[in-house]
Amino acid sequence: MKDMPQISDSEWIVMKILWSNSLYTSSEIIKSLPKNTNWKPTTVKTLISRLVKKDAVGFKKKNRTYYYYPLVTKDECVKAESKSFLKKVYGGALKPMIANFLEIQELSEKDIEELKCILDKKKD
Repeated sequence: MKDMPQISDSEWIVMKILWSNSLYTSSEIIKSLPKNTNWKPTTVKTLISRLVKKDAVGFKKKNRTYYYYPLVTKDECVKAESKSFLKKVYGGALKPMIANFLEIQELSEKDIEELKCILDKKKD
């Protein structure tokens, strides 16, 4: 797996839009932002520019219009962020993280069965 770019919280919002359709102009990205974002167009264009520099987003130019698309998948980014979180918060130790989440989160019987299946697959 190639080195994953560090993506800020604001950049994640833009990436989620691109992952939903994968070919947008900056105007389309602006229109697709959540209502509570209230970002100016220059802010969005700055975020897009940063993502291009980080090789998270590519672009195609057709006439005078730029079309942006993701160069990394959502799954790749989620895995990289998960590893980073685990290392930063739990020193890379998985058991304390899982124990902490299990203590604070209500689990249904279905959730517990799904977790058991995941763990059983890890044994194989």
